[in-house]
Amino acid sequence: MAKGLTITAMIIAVLILVLFAMDLIISFPFQKAKPMMDIAFVVCALGLGYISWLTLKEVR
Repeated sequence: MAKGLTITAMIIAVLILVLFAMDLIISFPFQKAKPMMDIAFVVCALGLGYISWLTLKEVR
């Protein structure tokens, strides 16, 4: 169960990272409404991915 949750968190982190990095770089899908929000979400997605990766290493 814990392994599945960490993999799910990693997938969510990648999706958030792609979505907000695309908005920051090419202004799609949110037309770059708030660049600071995009940067904050990218940083949070990287943090979530890193924490999930560390947890996945611990679970194995």
